[in-house]
Amino acid sequence: MQQSDLYSRLERIFQDIFDREVVLTPGLTSADVEGWDSFAQIDLTLAIESEFGVKFKTSELEKMQSVGDLASFIERENARYSSSSRKS
Repeated sequence: MQQSDLYSRLERIFQDIFDREVVLTPGLTSADVEGWDSFAQIDLTLAIESEFGVKFKTSELEKMQSVGDLASFIERENARYSSSSRKS
């Protein structure tokens, strides 16, 4: 998956959750987005898991500091899944 596609899909999720356009950059954090609180984080997590077919562990979420960290996690998980499905 290309990074532009990944960010485009993430932007749609953020728009749905926050009900407005949120321009995502790798350095964007929850402090930069009005309304990104613990409830919004739960909604984002569930929507991202559904959209990308990934599952977050609490410890992984705690390490993520920015949208760039989130995108890197999704890319790693997709690569890992693609790699393991080719071996089958």
